[in-house]
Amino acid sequence: MILRNTFFSIVALFFTACNNDDNSNNVDSQSSKYPTLSGENPLIVAHRGASGYLPEHTIASYTKAIELGADFIEPDLVMTLDGVLVVRHEPMLSGTTNVADIPAFASKKTTKNIDGAMIEDWFVSDFTLLEIKQLKAKQAFIERPQQFNNLYEVPTFAEVIALAKEKSAQLGKTIGIYPETKHPSFHEALNLNISDKLLEELTIAGWNSATSPVYVQSFEVSNLQYIRSKSSVKIIQLLSCYDVALNGDLIFDVPNGEIISNGQPYDWYLQGDNRNFSFFTTDEGLDFVKTYANGIGPWKPFIISYKGTDANNDGFADDMNADGKINDADKEAITPTDLITKAHSRGLQVHAYTFRNESRRLLSNYHNNPIAEYQAFYQLGLDGLFTDFTDTAVTAR
Repeated sequence: MILRNTFFSIVALFFTACNNDDNSNNVDSQSSKYPTLSGENPLIVAHRGASGYLPEHTIASYTKAIELGADFIEPDLVMTLDGVLVVRHEPMLSGTTNVADIPAFASKKTTKNIDGAMIEDWFVSDFTLLEIKQLKAKQAFIERPQQFNNLYEVPTFAEVIALAKEKSAQLGKTIGIYPETKHPSFHEALNLNISDKLLEELTIAGWNSATSPVYVQSFEVSNLQYIRSKSSVKIIQLLSCYDVALNGDLIFDVPNGEIISNGQPYDWYLQGDNRNFSFFTTDEGLDFVKTYANGIGPWKPFIISYKGTDANNDGFADDMNADGKINDADKEAITPTDLITKAHSRGLQVHAYTFRNESRRLLSNYHNNPIAEYQAFYQLGLDGLFTDFTDTAVTAR
């Protein structure tokens, strides 16, 4: 478990940021008022595009994010039956497309093992690119705008690269891409070599080098090590956990029946390696990351965790705001960890995920103001972040 940072200066900085109403900053300046590793502004990565406004992973969503000021756009990569990289958050299709509404594809519904969980759905790996292009995207979150459903097709990775280059030329500034290889072990078991295909696409684009506007990310380790053996492209090791305990401790032990990779890299599970993602928060783990990656991409609670109140001792957080629901708004941020400091001491960047505007996703400390959350993390020296609401991240910076 991460050691708690007890320095009073960091604590004071955190709570000052939560209540700071001064949002002024020159977002075009390379110099940053925040203690990032490079001394430059923290990077704003459009998480699945402008997914707070438009269906995720569509050309329209990426375009909107760029218009709102994103530095990078994030395509999650999965592979089709005929070996084409397309952009979806998961290998499953029902949550983000209209596949269930197309009678011709009814027979393609099946059950597959995704990181230790048997999931029934439609899988990209059972569709050719021609079939994928018959689908239309839909909004994944019910509380977000639904009027743009069934308007946009699923793009290929090549199409996303082309968009980034086109917009870079139009705007006179570089828009980068931040691809994630989704479930590499799953794809490789199907003889779909997702890492090789990614490198092939980057080479075709002329973006397969350390100086390219590209970060490659994954929750697995072996594929990132493989990519490093083949390329100097920038790499980020993602970190996850299963949940957060009432006292703010991160929970890595996954209950039976849950997806195993929430607690540990799935490739390590397959190899019989019992280490979980907490390893990457230790000195040894960060030194290990340094051998193949440029930084880490932790879930936010790895940096600022939160605690719940359990006055009735039922083992669950109480509904503190009395809205009839228990969510992040009922939780309270605790003292930041020293993870950013430890990573920076090794020359590793830290890019955290995922920042969102909805009230239920904001801790009580932020008083329903997402800008306060961004600034709390910016003040700690966060080097980059993933956001569903690019414009809010830019305003906060």
